[in-house]
Amino acid sequence: MCGIVGKISFYNINKERDVTIIKKMLSAIKHRGPDAEGIFFDENVVLGHRRLSIIDLSESANQPMVDEKEKIVIVFNGEIYNYQKIREELKSKYPFRTTSDTEVILNAYIEYGIECI
Repeated sequence: MCGIVGKISFYNINKERDVTIIKKMLSAIKHRGPDAEGIFFDENVVLGHRRLSIIDLSESANQPMVDEKEKIVIVFNGEIYNYQKIREELKSKYPFRTTSDTEVILNAYIEYGIECI
């Protein structure tokens, strides 16, 4: 099922305060994803994710997931039914670290931009 929480602000992110709030939010939705918890923070966003492992059970598929160049971050809840086909199309250009559909979305976005949808 997974769960996603976050805050976006262009002037009001405070790491200590906002990460504490995100941790409380993640605790409140622990039932949605008992397998892992992750937080991403930068100057404009704090993202939190509770994970229910289904496709790739490894820790390397935990979220938030960051691309290889550490420029793009994703939190995702859902299932991409054709992710294996898309992964096959992208594997010559992107070194996949997981077998997760989330990493496929991340690399598809890098390759195709918003057209990946």
